[in-house]
Amino acid sequence: MPKYFDIHSHLNTRDFEQDLDQVIERLRESETHTIVVGTDYESSKRAVELADQYPEIYACIGVHPVDKVESFEADKFEELVKHPKVVAIGECGLDFYHAKKEEDYERQKKLFVAQIEFAVAHGKPLMIHARDAYQEILEILELLKKEYGEKLRGNVHFFAGSLEIAKRFWQMGFTTSFTGVITFTSDYDEVIKNAPIDMILSETDSPYVAPIPYRGKRCEPSYVVEVVRRIAAIRGEDEEGIRRALAENAERMLV
Repeated sequence: MPKYFDIHSHLNTRDFEQDLDQVIERLRESETHTIVVGTDYESSKRAVELADQYPEIYACIGVHPVDKVESFEADKFEELVKHPKVVAIGECGLDFYHAKKEEDYERQKKLFVAQIEFAVAHGKPLMIHARDAYQEILEILELLKKEYGEKLRGNVHFFAGSLEIAKRFWQMGFTTSFTGVITFTSDYDEVIKNAPIDMILSETDSPYVAPIPYRGKRCEPSYVVEVVRRIAAIRGEDEEGIRRALAENAERMLV
């Protein structure tokens, strides 16, 4: 098991084209593994290629809610999901920050539900993207949870909601993950302090939101160590114990 696990990165983007080998080397030196996340078919395919090439990388395949496709082309993703290192479906969900709810809700919901059904059919957890849409996502998941039970599971990436919202996700068995944002704001301290330790994960969302002391630079998976340190500090707990717990939590996503 790796020392650290970044459960959400985008090493499949152009930001890493020029120095990917060096980024991977730093990932190895820090004993970090990462899940590279797709946002459409092409980036999902690239995530699978990276997972196939590097032992430290796993893949998540799916379509982001603001990708302007009308429907989820399950037949195209059927080939990708067969790869043994595809561990989750997404990032999928709802986003009413980049699109107006009254104009885009039905399209986004259709895209989201199709990926939920795909994930359940293939025994994979979801990687949830939620922006200005927690209530709407919870309404969909809570209803489908009654139908699918334990088969419906996943993680809410880049969690930025309240403790009340977090508890509703935890109650369904969905974990919440935190980025480098927690190193330069205290907005999510209450959630992190009150979270059951088995319900939280660490991520970078590379190349975005680099943690202190790298703020302003391109983020990369090896920086997840700073997120883990901050989670331990917020909770007032032993860093080694938190590190181990978060790595174990991530490993559960892989089965």
